[in-house]
Amino acid sequence: MTANGTGADDPRLAGSELDRAASPTLTLLKELWKEGPTVHRILRESPTLEEARERLARYLDELEWHYRVLDSARGAALHPLEWATALEAIEVFKNLISPRNERLAGVSTLEWLWRLAQAPDSPDSSEAIEKLSEGFIEEFRHLFRAIGGKAGIARGWLGPLLEAEGTRMIDFSKIQGRAAGVARSDYLDRLSAKISTWIERFPSGLDPRVIEKRKRNRQKILDYFGGTLDDWYRPRWQLEHILKGPEGLAHLQELVPLTEEEVEAIRLAVENEIPWGITPYYLSLFDFESADRHEDYQVRSQVIPPMHYVQRMIEHRGDREYYFDFMGEHDTSPLELITRRYASIAILKASDTCPQVCVYCQRNWEITGPMMPGGIPTMEEIDRALDWFAEHPAMKDVLITGGDPFILNDAWLKHIMDRLSQMDHVVNIRWGTRIPVTMPMRITEELASMLGSYIEPGRRNVAVVTHIESAYEVTPELAEAVWRLRRQGIYVYNQQVFTVETSRRFQTVATRIAMKKAGVDPYYTFYPKGKEEHKDYLVPIARVLQERKEEARLLPGIFRTDEPVFNVPRLGKNHLRAWQDHELIAIRPDGKRVYLFHPWEKGIAPVEPWVYVDTAIHDYLRELERRGEDPKDYESIWYYY
Repeated sequence: MTANGTGADDPRLAGSELDRAASPTLTLLKELWKEGPTVHRILRESPTLEEARERLARYLDELEWHYRVLDSARGAALHPLEWATALEAIEVFKNLISPRNERLAGVSTLEWLWRLAQAPDSPDSSEAIEKLSEGFIEEFRHLFRAIGGKAGIARGWLGPLLEAEGTRMIDFSKIQGRAAGVARSDYLDRLSAKISTWIERFPSGLDPRVIEKRKRNRQKILDYFGGTLDDWYRPRWQLEHILKGPEGLAHLQELVPLTEEEVEAIRLAVENEIPWGITPYYLSLFDFESADRHEDYQVRSQVIPPMHYVQRMIEHRGDREYYFDFMGEHDTSPLELITRRYASIAILKASDTCPQVCVYCQRNWEITGPMMPGGIPTMEEIDRALDWFAEHPAMKDVLITGGDPFILNDAWLKHIMDRLSQMDHVVNIRWGTRIPVTMPMRITEELASMLGSYIEPGRRNVAVVTHIESAYEVTPELAEAVWRLRRQGIYVYNQQVFTVETSRRFQTVATRIAMKKAGVDPYYTFYPKGKEEHKDYLVPIARVLQERKEEARLLPGIFRTDEPVFNVPRLGKNHLRAWQDHELIAIRPDGKRVYLFHPWEKGIAPVEPWVYVDTAIHDYLRELERRGEDPKDYESIWYYY
């Protein structure tokens, strides 16, 4: 079992989390066994777990072969897409009953399913029923539907919505030529109109109404601090008025409405030296009229820590440096300020602090707060790190990040560029910064011109990678900062973290469109690092896959250049679309899927894979429902593995 494999006596399989999980109802159980009557019969008739395993394995093998020969009783009537989904679901079920996978996951999914089938039909008479969550039952109800060829993938989810609104589905195989072209174009117009209604739910910071609202917010902040419009566009003024510490909380309470829980979470964060801070510019993106998060939920979630996060950080103040180091950076640092996980790129951490702290920061184990003097290394330390890059000709790409390196003054940034440009082996110099989002006025003409001056066509490129989370963060100020960089030949890319706050239907599509308007190219869509303190931000891996196939695919290719990836702890980036790079190996009684992630070195070097416990799909859908979404709109999520 790998380092985070969950054993059978792992407290995460019992205790408070399971106690809170709702026991499945009789109705849900009846629906489950209705979808899988043969499985139910095998499980009920098997006196032992191992007999159930053997009989199920034979049944699945026989069923798969029947599908493959298109047996008239089982396979011939299936749509080709349902046929493919059924075969995939059979493979998943085989994985779930595999003894090998039980050892890896530390839990026997089959045992829980067998005990459930063995129990009487009363929810009060069986320990198995009491211990199982609805999420577990729903996983198998949908798996059995898929195995039976009834997933509904062939119809899709948007098609039925269009039909309900009067759009007649056309069999394009029966018409040809101009008639077919016109009919298809008309259908696509109606499809696009429907998509637009979803996208319009997520306003952009480029919308005139939002721009005017934020001008009023800006003036309120300036009046509060006694500043002028000229001050607003001075980076130094922004840095001097960062909201941090107890004074920052007091200012925040004066400027914007907050809930009691938000105030308490920030107060505890301040008292316990948990990183927290907001720039005046980013504060202007808040809703100054309401704390209901109806419009600004993506923005507030970036900087106001949830209570669970604060409590976990407090519990581990003493061992924070190692406990929260999810990616094991301590073990990938050959020298101070350097992280190296891959063959031809390494990270230079030129700063260990930021003007504003993202709640879900990967490096919350080392960043202590906004603009902390101790977070800026000395020039001697930076030079030692640059000497290392000079001595390692394998380094084709250097990522300068932090913290946020753009808090350094132009002279320091120029020094770093001077040193790197003297290294013939460095082909790409990449700056990782959230400054375009948190303080875009820092991207001055002078800074952009200086960075761009190091581009040598055919020899060296310079790029900036930023971190836009939502269309609501894409503002005229951000667009202007990006344009200053692009005028100098500097490409600007984005890495979005796919959180609960940004995962609604077509929300990331809206963000991609807004980014393209501002000249930013999507680069990665990151599954949020599954750090336990970030529980409130996590989404199921299946939702990332679903978004890519069912929403991103409707955009032009140049709008969806981002790849969905997961940073596997201690291993590195894993491309989620590749089945060969991850396996679903178990479903826990609390409804959480367990995956085995393969390392990026697979096929290159011998490295052990990693067991990861995902967020339960059922819990995620309930959270979306709480936020006003209809879970039925996400129904196909269960069929992404």
